[in-house]
Amino acid sequence: MPRIGLLGGSFDPIHLAHIALAQAALSHLQLTGVQFIPAAQPWQRRPLQASADQRLDMLRLALAGQERLSINTAELDRGGPTYTIDTVRQLPQDSRYVWLLGTDQLANFCTWHDWQEIVARVDLAVAQRPGSSLQAPPALAEWLTAHGRQLEEIPFEPRQVSASDIRARQAHGDSLHGLVAPAVASYIDAHGLYRDAGSA
Repeated sequence: MPRIGLLGGSFDPIHLAHIALAQAALSHLQLTGVQFIPAAQPWQRRPLQASADQRLDMLRLALAGQERLSINTAELDRGGPTYTIDTVRQLPQDSRYVWLLGTDQLANFCTWHDWQEIVARVDLAVAQRPGSSLQAPPALAEWLTAHGRQLEEIPFEPRQVSASDIRARQAHGDSLHGLVAPAVASYIDAHGLYRDAGSA
């Protein structure tokens, strides 16, 4: 049965660390592919700066030519506040799934709606992010132990890049070279995204 990685996020905008994480997961977890799942309205985040269509356009540009990396638009198609549990309930049953997390997301995983059902339906794999621990929160660690499951680790060199930093750099007129794909940088400029300092 195929094993598919799932990488959810705002992707406002998608950057090179997202792609590097997906590629590391493909290699280390022996995945058939990785699906990027752009959120509609993340309920734990401030309002997004780029529209759904713009974020989807940037994803398509960033993933062009990237073998085994694709886009799953389930959350955008569903609309409204984005809850991961709704997404995993929609997944086809012909594959096994691994939800890919950064350690920053791992730290608050137990605040997600119906997190126990999420981890019952998909495996979890985590990659190091700057300033965050690879250790599972106590409630998650206890659940995994009780169910004979484990948290997989993705060997990944933490990168000092984030979407918020990219937005701030764009607002201040700084170069995005080495942070996003060239086609994404061109798109951001062409559409005047993130130019308002308030978006940082």
